Amino acid sequence: MSTPASALPSPGSASRRALFVTGILLALWVVAYANLARFADFALGLTPLERGTHLGDAVHFFLYDTPKVLLLLSLVVFAMGVVRSFFSPERTRALLAGRREGVGNVLAAALGIVTPFCSCSAVPLFIGFVSAGVPLGVTLSFLIAAPMVNEIALALLFALFGWKIAALYLALGLAVAVAAGWIIGRLNMERHLEDWVLAVPKTKATSTDARLAWHDRIVAGRDALVDIVGRVWPYIVAGIAIGAAIHGFAPEEMLASIMGRDAWWSVPLAVAIGVPMYSNAAGIVPVAEALLGKGAALGTVLAFMMSVIALSLPEAIILRKVLKPRLIAVFFGVVATGILLVGWLFNLVT
Repeated sequence: MSTPASALPSPGSASRRALFVTGILLALWVVAYANLARFADFALGLTPLERGTHLGDAVHFFLYDTPKVLLLLSLVVFAMGVVRSFFSPERTRALLAGRREGVGNVLAAALGIVTPFCSCSAVPLFIGFVSAGVPLGVTLSFLIAAPMVNEIALALLFALFGWKIAALYLALGLAVAVAAGWIIGRLNMERHLEDWVLAVPKTKATSTDARLAWHDRIVAGRDALVDIVGRVWPYIVAGIAIGAAIHGFAPEEMLASIMGRDAWWSVPLAVAIGVPMYSNAAGIVPVAEALLGKGAALGTVLAFMMSVIALSLPEAIILRKVLKPRLIAVFFGVVATGILLVGWLFNLVT
């Protein structure tokens, strides 16, 4: 027996209920976040360890940072999941198609922050953008910004360093993505795309997004929360554990001498170490926090983070399916140069 239409909840009532439940959960989130320090002190008190010792400080660091980072990450991922409900791959292509370089690079880098794509989706995205007539340089600005300046990186930076460092990273990441894409676009390297990519038929990019009710957008945020936090929490815990060990045991003098602002070679060394590493923001940002706490220079740490997140070897392997080796080399070289300049600049002025 079918349910009468009048008995079904209306879209408006479902949205109001979803917003009410979201408000309750947000209030509980605020209460939990406000009591993080008390929780860490209480949990440490259940052990024989004491603050002021190497192991005690390391464990307290872990007990405080782990729930703090997970709470902030959950909030930001949920919010970005709602924002992302406004952007499908088709709509993203439509927004970028036909844009001139310059304006297109800026728009592509900005869209890279809010759209649900990572390096693993680089090949289908790249093909879709090329077939829609998006210029090569604009496409590369998007592909740089999407993994490097994402909600995970910004949430962790805000949680661990505050809004100023998070905003700084946002501005620098966008600047590197825009500049690198514009430079590569000026080099006219379309001939270094793989031949089969150039042969893909051109298609018209159209936006197919339907108007969603707020209930559906909140469900999208919930799904993003479960998916993303469910995938990255082991990296977060591992990164905080490494950071806790550095916080508790690493000699400050040694780290300051290796990654301090007085050693000009610390920035290229940090980039050289970062590129071969396979990690993401979830695992590397807590390590950066511990390095800064031990005297590492801000520019060196930012360069290290950017190189790990934006220039991973797995991404190069994925991009090799659509780019010829010379274009990959130029791509990595231009981005790495931008990251080096960022590191040196901030070591000079901070």
